[in-house]
Amino acid sequence: MSSPKFRDLSLASKSLILTEFLLFLGTLPLVIYGNNFISIIKFSAIPDNYLVVYSLVFALLNQLTSLALGLYNSKLRVNFRGVFRRVLMCVAVAFFILTIINPLYGQYALPIEVMAIASLVSFIVVTSFRYLTFKIDFFGFNKRIILVLGAGERASIIERRMRRDVDRQNFSVHGYIIMNGDAEDGIKQETRIDLEGSLVNYSLEHNIDEIVVASDERRNNIPIDELFACKIRGIEITEILDFIERETGQIAVNLIYPSWVIYSNGFASVNHLRNTLDWIFNASMGFVLFTLTWPIMLITIILMKLDEGIKAPIFYMQERVGLDGEPFNIVKFRSMRLDAEKFGAVMASENDPRITKIGNYLRKYRIDELPQIYNVMRGDMGFVGPRPERPEFVQGLIKNIPYYNERHNVKPGLTGWAQLKYPYGATEADSLEKLKYDLYYIKHRSFMLDLLILVRTVEIVLFGKGR
Repeated sequence: MSSPKFRDLSLASKSLILTEFLLFLGTLPLVIYGNNFISIIKFSAIPDNYLVVYSLVFALLNQLTSLALGLYNSKLRVNFRGVFRRVLMCVAVAFFILTIINPLYGQYALPIEVMAIASLVSFIVVTSFRYLTFKIDFFGFNKRIILVLGAGERASIIERRMRRDVDRQNFSVHGYIIMNGDAEDGIKQETRIDLEGSLVNYSLEHNIDEIVVASDERRNNIPIDELFACKIRGIEITEILDFIERETGQIAVNLIYPSWVIYSNGFASVNHLRNTLDWIFNASMGFVLFTLTWPIMLITIILMKLDEGIKAPIFYMQERVGLDGEPFNIVKFRSMRLDAEKFGAVMASENDPRITKIGNYLRKYRIDELPQIYNVMRGDMGFVGPRPERPEFVQGLIKNIPYYNERHNVKPGLTGWAQLKYPYGATEADSLEKLKYDLYYIKHRSFMLDLLILVRTVEIVLFGKGR
């Protein structure tokens, strides 16, 4: 059961308001006494009773602007960047009002520098406080209470795939409402609700923040009027596919239906500037990476020659499927024996016996991928994107996995979102799981997401994690 701080939002709001009022209240005396101690700004001594009034006015003005900008709204759903901007705006507006009323204090009016420093200090203090509460969700503002409309197979994904606390950092599940047509073997452990009355009244009574629509049977089975009434009362309504995408960073391919694809932003890139600059960015990055890693590649070549002989081939070329399904030859350091595929193409697996002794190290630290800089500079690949697969496997995967061909809407990459989020896999089920992450990347691809993937890849390479 949820703790009181997550349930009684009015109490949480009051606690937050009181805490920040004390922070604002203490800022001005701190700045004035600190200035008097080091004597940076010269001004007449202020009587204690005036200082109390100044501090109260300063705190109340900042609180009023915070209230006006929604910083005490328990339904506020923004990231920390949004909170940062709102705090900055509230402090700036409060400072502007203070400069207007400051002359009314007469001979005890504060120097503008003091008010500016006090505003800056209050901004730093309150922003730091907000950051801590944002991270640990001390007041329960960031953790949404969700009600799932459905208790069958679709709804069970939340119970099965997001069962750990780390998976539910942003929400807590109040329960699952049983709907007509739901599979009986859906929700097994969490609360099943047999709702007899109004969905609106129930949601308002239990302070529900969001309703996730996850019923197995959708046709003529979704209470549209009730959901509309919930929506206009401030309760967020979310489709199960969008909920999973938001909370897990993947798209549930097995749940996709055509209308969701039609009304979503699709899987084709619409960032024309990015598409235009794509090769320039990747080629520049490739040149930089080559200048940094050529000694490593040279040492690799020497070690391979010493281990397998002078005549042993260093590079391995293999056909892969690229952008728009066009084939190209990928270049890698050879990490397998020369007779690795004498019985035909087989997906590589973890602890594959065909891998050479040096090949294990090349794969662990992804050194075998470095020659693909050539593919990047040719324009066959980018640095970030879905990993290219072999044509022999792609045909079968397209037939057996829905929407698999959508991953060919973008260039393949040296590393990708799926490589960060999913461990090594060599089965069709693993390909399905990786496709969920690949489609998420294609749908949300941006320079910032690419940068995040590249930074995380450095961690994987340095510590030998993953593939």
